[in-house]
Amino acid sequence: MLDQPIAKIRKLRVEFQTKDGPVVGVEDVSFDVYPGETVCIVGESGSGKSVSSLSLMRLVEFGGGEIAGGELIFDRRDGHEVDLSKVDQDLMKQIRGNEIGMIFQEPMTALNPVFTVGRQLTEGLRIHKNMSKAKAEARALELLKQVRIPEPERRLKQYPHELSGGMRQRVVIAMAMACEPRLLIADEPTTALDVTIQAEILALMDRLKRETGTAVMFITHDMAVVAQMADRVVVMYRGKKVEEGTVTEIFENPQHAYTKSLLAAVPKLGEMRGKAAPEPMKLMGVENQKIAPIPGTQDVLLTVKGLTTRFPVKGGLLRRTVANVHAVEDVSFVLNRGQTLSLVGESGCGKSSAGRSILRLVEPMAGQINLDGVDIMNLDQDGLRKARLDMQMIFQDPFASLNPQMQLVDQVAEPLRNYGVASGSELHDRVANLFDRVQLPRSFMRRFPHEMSGGQRQRIAIARALALNPKLIVADEAVSALDVSVQAQVLNLMMELQAELGLSYLFISHDMAVVERVSHFVGVMYLGRIVELGPRNRVFENPQHPYTQALMKAVPIADPNKRKSEKDLNFKPIPSPIHPIGYDPAPSEYREIEPGHFILTTDSGY
Repeated sequence: MLDQPIAKIRKLRVEFQTKDGPVVGVEDVSFDVYPGETVCIVGESGSGKSVSSLSLMRLVEFGGGEIAGGELIFDRRDGHEVDLSKVDQDLMKQIRGNEIGMIFQEPMTALNPVFTVGRQLTEGLRIHKNMSKAKAEARALELLKQVRIPEPERRLKQYPHELSGGMRQRVVIAMAMACEPRLLIADEPTTALDVTIQAEILALMDRLKRETGTAVMFITHDMAVVAQMADRVVVMYRGKKVEEGTVTEIFENPQHAYTKSLLAAVPKLGEMRGKAAPEPMKLMGVENQKIAPIPGTQDVLLTVKGLTTRFPVKGGLLRRTVANVHAVEDVSFVLNRGQTLSLVGESGCGKSSAGRSILRLVEPMAGQINLDGVDIMNLDQDGLRKARLDMQMIFQDPFASLNPQMQLVDQVAEPLRNYGVASGSELHDRVANLFDRVQLPRSFMRRFPHEMSGGQRQRIAIARALALNPKLIVADEAVSALDVSVQAQVLNLMMELQAELGLSYLFISHDMAVVERVSHFVGVMYLGRIVELGPRNRVFENPQHPYTQALMKAVPIADPNKRKSEKDLNFKPIPSPIHPIGYDPAPSEYREIEPGHFILTTDSGY
């Protein structure tokens, strides 16, 4: 490591102009980045971590912000230092992409949908390095090999929509690395990805950093990713830097109250070992918390047998069905009253389709669904409407599932009005009571969704799901879009409600640490089938199916002493779930390895 920092941020202040006057996004932030080191900037949404990185690229000006004070000293290739806050846009064009590379959070919006991958990769090389077309293409091919994309020659001719999320993110990394920048800024590069792909991308970035000596500024809110990647950590809160230190200091001896509460809110894999039932997390600064285990009952509420859901693939001139996507294939399980069954797996494994099929929001092709003695599959529209009093859903994105034009009081009251359960002052009292239940002040009842934070919106979605006193709630990735500290509060709320009201949850998630915290039973899904099913402590402490074992290996742990190396990860590419018409898959057969713990014996393709 050289003694000279590549970038020095000194007393940075960024302001945004709004109708009500200027708002400060970042105030008095200073830190350095040295060659060959990874500095992680952590904090929750709105803490100013992305604003500081966008200032360094001078992109914050395109988002209505301005750098109101401070210096951004950058050590250029030729050895001259420049203050990036003062240089003109022409010089910035030479530096952007060439000397400072950036990986954005959302790979689909970072790539141009109308140009091929090859064209986008060669563009920067031809502008900054004056390469000929042939040379640039050879370099692009080499970059795709570096980021381990299978069949790179074919990928160069493809368009971004033809690649999966993880592949697109690799292309974005290859583009950022194309001109061998001195500094790489990665803004939440793995939030949208599955555990297994995230583990590969983190290992890849770490390897590229070691091979090229690039300095990395890594922005994230995931403490487990910090433990995996960081050399030094900068903690931000409300636009200010509150703590800085080496990764070991921050995890083992945090000084600031905010850092301590952030680390306390992270669910760690393995925390629930030896505990028979799930229990809420102990959060800092929350008074008189009830931390009692939630055993639930042995009384069966929901039985699902042989559930199969397929989606047609249309093609040809007459838009005939040419093949089927086998989204859910012969899935069976039982859920008890007052307990939680979690379905885990990567995107595309069929867990959300399974949840929606049970509520008949998508129509299953075959199978039996029995909820508290009611045969859901045989109901007509009227019967289904009545049955939905007992089953409700919480969706992943609370912003999309709420109506932007309705006040919150009406959104929560809507199910009660629809079913004629209450009206007039009784209705108002019940809604007010629901707001108390999800710990939101009653003054929020007159607000609209856009006036709330993500965590508050998710609480409204929970209040709305509870309005009709359902027996079953399907929670589809209900906390994956939230910050760590908010996520912990929402999970605790869901668990307290379960203990109070005897709710049953079908909890759908890809976050293994969260699943370990809330579940009584766990089903691991792969390509539409459950490959392993059993009590939570058995599946986590004694995983038997090779896919479950690979999934557990990939989970980053919020402890810098337990880092994963690239050789720990060897994932097989996931085969396609699309099969021609007339394809008849074998039924799912299971072997019981210990009481209640089953693994799939049919070939699952893994």
